[in-house]
Amino acid sequence: MCPLMETRWVGPDGYEITGAVLGGRQVLRLRRHGEIVADCRSVDEVRCFVDLADLCEVVTLPVGGRPRLRHPMAR
Repeated sequence: MCPLMETRWVGPDGYEITGAVLGGRQVLRLRRHGEIVADCRSVDEVRCFVDLADLCEVVTLPVGGRPRLRHPMAR
């Protein structure tokens, strides 16, 4: 993966999860409708807010393509 590309997961009800660094430590930043809800230290903490099975990864194509959603169970 290109270092400039950000991995982003979206879910129902406006949830979005991205990686962030807080106090020198990596966290999973959880936003809802653009507002920060929590900085989670583990996937288990994210699970308290959203069903992980409902999340889809947003894949940005490097050649000016539109972002696409990819469900983790899709082949």
